[in-house]
Amino acid sequence: MTPITLLIIVLILSSLFYFVGRKRAFTVAGGKGARGLHSLPTYYGALTALWCAIPALLVFCLWQIFETAIVTNLVIRDLPDQIRMLPPERLGLVINDIRNLVSGNIVSGEIDPVMQMAADRYRNVQAISMAALTVIALALAVLVALFVRQKINPGMRARNHVETVVKIILILCSTIAVFTTVGIVLSVLYESIRFFKIIPLTDFLFGLEWSPQMAIRADQVGSSGAFGAIPVFLGTAMISVIALTVAVPIGLMSAIYLSEYAGKKFRDAAKPLMEILAGIPTVVYGFFAALTVAPFIRNSGGMLGMDISSESALAAGLVMGIMIIPFVSSLSDDVINAVPQALRDGAYGLGATRSETIRHVVIPAALPGIVGGILLAASRAIGETMIVVMAAGLSANLTVNPLETVTTVTVQIVTLLVGDQEFDSPKTLAAFALGLVLFVITLCLNVIALHVVRKYREQYE
Repeated sequence: MTPITLLIIVLILSSLFYFVGRKRAFTVAGGKGARGLHSLPTYYGALTALWCAIPALLVFCLWQIFETAIVTNLVIRDLPDQIRMLPPERLGLVINDIRNLVSGNIVSGEIDPVMQMAADRYRNVQAISMAALTVIALALAVLVALFVRQKINPGMRARNHVETVVKIILILCSTIAVFTTVGIVLSVLYESIRFFKIIPLTDFLFGLEWSPQMAIRADQVGSSGAFGAIPVFLGTAMISVIALTVAVPIGLMSAIYLSEYAGKKFRDAAKPLMEILAGIPTVVYGFFAALTVAPFIRNSGGMLGMDISSESALAAGLVMGIMIIPFVSSLSDDVINAVPQALRDGAYGLGATRSETIRHVVIPAALPGIVGGILLAASRAIGETMIVVMAAGLSANLTVNPLETVTTVTVQIVTLLVGDQEFDSPKTLAAFALGLVLFVITLCLNVIALHVVRKYREQYE
């Protein structure tokens, strides 16, 4: 039995105990039915189902966490002494080979008999572990569910218990989300501090040359590297500005038309079609930019006698702007629709035309939300990678010319972490420093957006 199969069985079992608990509630209520119970019968069924699933799921999670370490230790204990006494690094490679044998990921035709025996042992222990987990989880689920069923009585506050359990589950989920965010920030911050111990912070933030390629030997040219991030930040800002220049006017005007001018049938058809753009993978936009937009810009510039690079910030910015049009349009449309109709009716009553009402009443009332949506769209543009990789290039040029090749922070992070790299080298650690700066920038934009929305938001009856 696989873990997925066990989870499905637990869910089916809990669903069955839902009806068992519900039936038990009607039984203890006697002839009064639901009126003789403290809570609705569905709460008694839900309580029984929850206590059927929760213990089994807890055992399952704990088992999955510790199973690999326990099985590995049992297999290592049966290995020959010359293998068990290997250094931790070499022993880790042996264990990895054993796991590859278990999963069938072996490319060589000749297999060491000792390794094959260890793989068989690993497979047997794993099967015993899965069987034990199945028995324990299902037995615990049934026993706890039967115990809860036996405790059901007319005065039992089932609704309170169910709401408490659900509240605890929601708190745990939110806590996991918070700790995940904190863990990501701390890991990036730790590696960034290691980088800044090697490269001064001022050189990184204010340096004008970005060439993080480190030589293997100290006598090679460029072995020291250059980690001035100004060209990378400037390229990011340039492409983001171009994208917002495209997305904000088109997105905002489309939102105004859909919410104020378009008929219901046209709106119901046009809005989903526009939002399809948000579901297109970014790699598709990258292909579109590299194969269509960039050659068109280069050929158009050639007709005018201009020397335009085949990879340019303009091509990446234009396509990125097309990508975030649905983002700006959807947020602006929701904000504009939230403006009360009474404000429009009041403007019409004073003799204002529709365009005057939009310009002087609707847009000012919706402006905080629109600004917040634009700032969130800016965060989306700053974090884009694939379009820039395929359309803008990898060269960190210090330029403000949108027709030249540039790069962005996210592209450099991908470039620095691709391939076999040592995590102690400045080249690899530079990716974490760039990630930290990008995190701070996007966090500031999001905070500003929330502040603008909360400070200038109008409260309507």
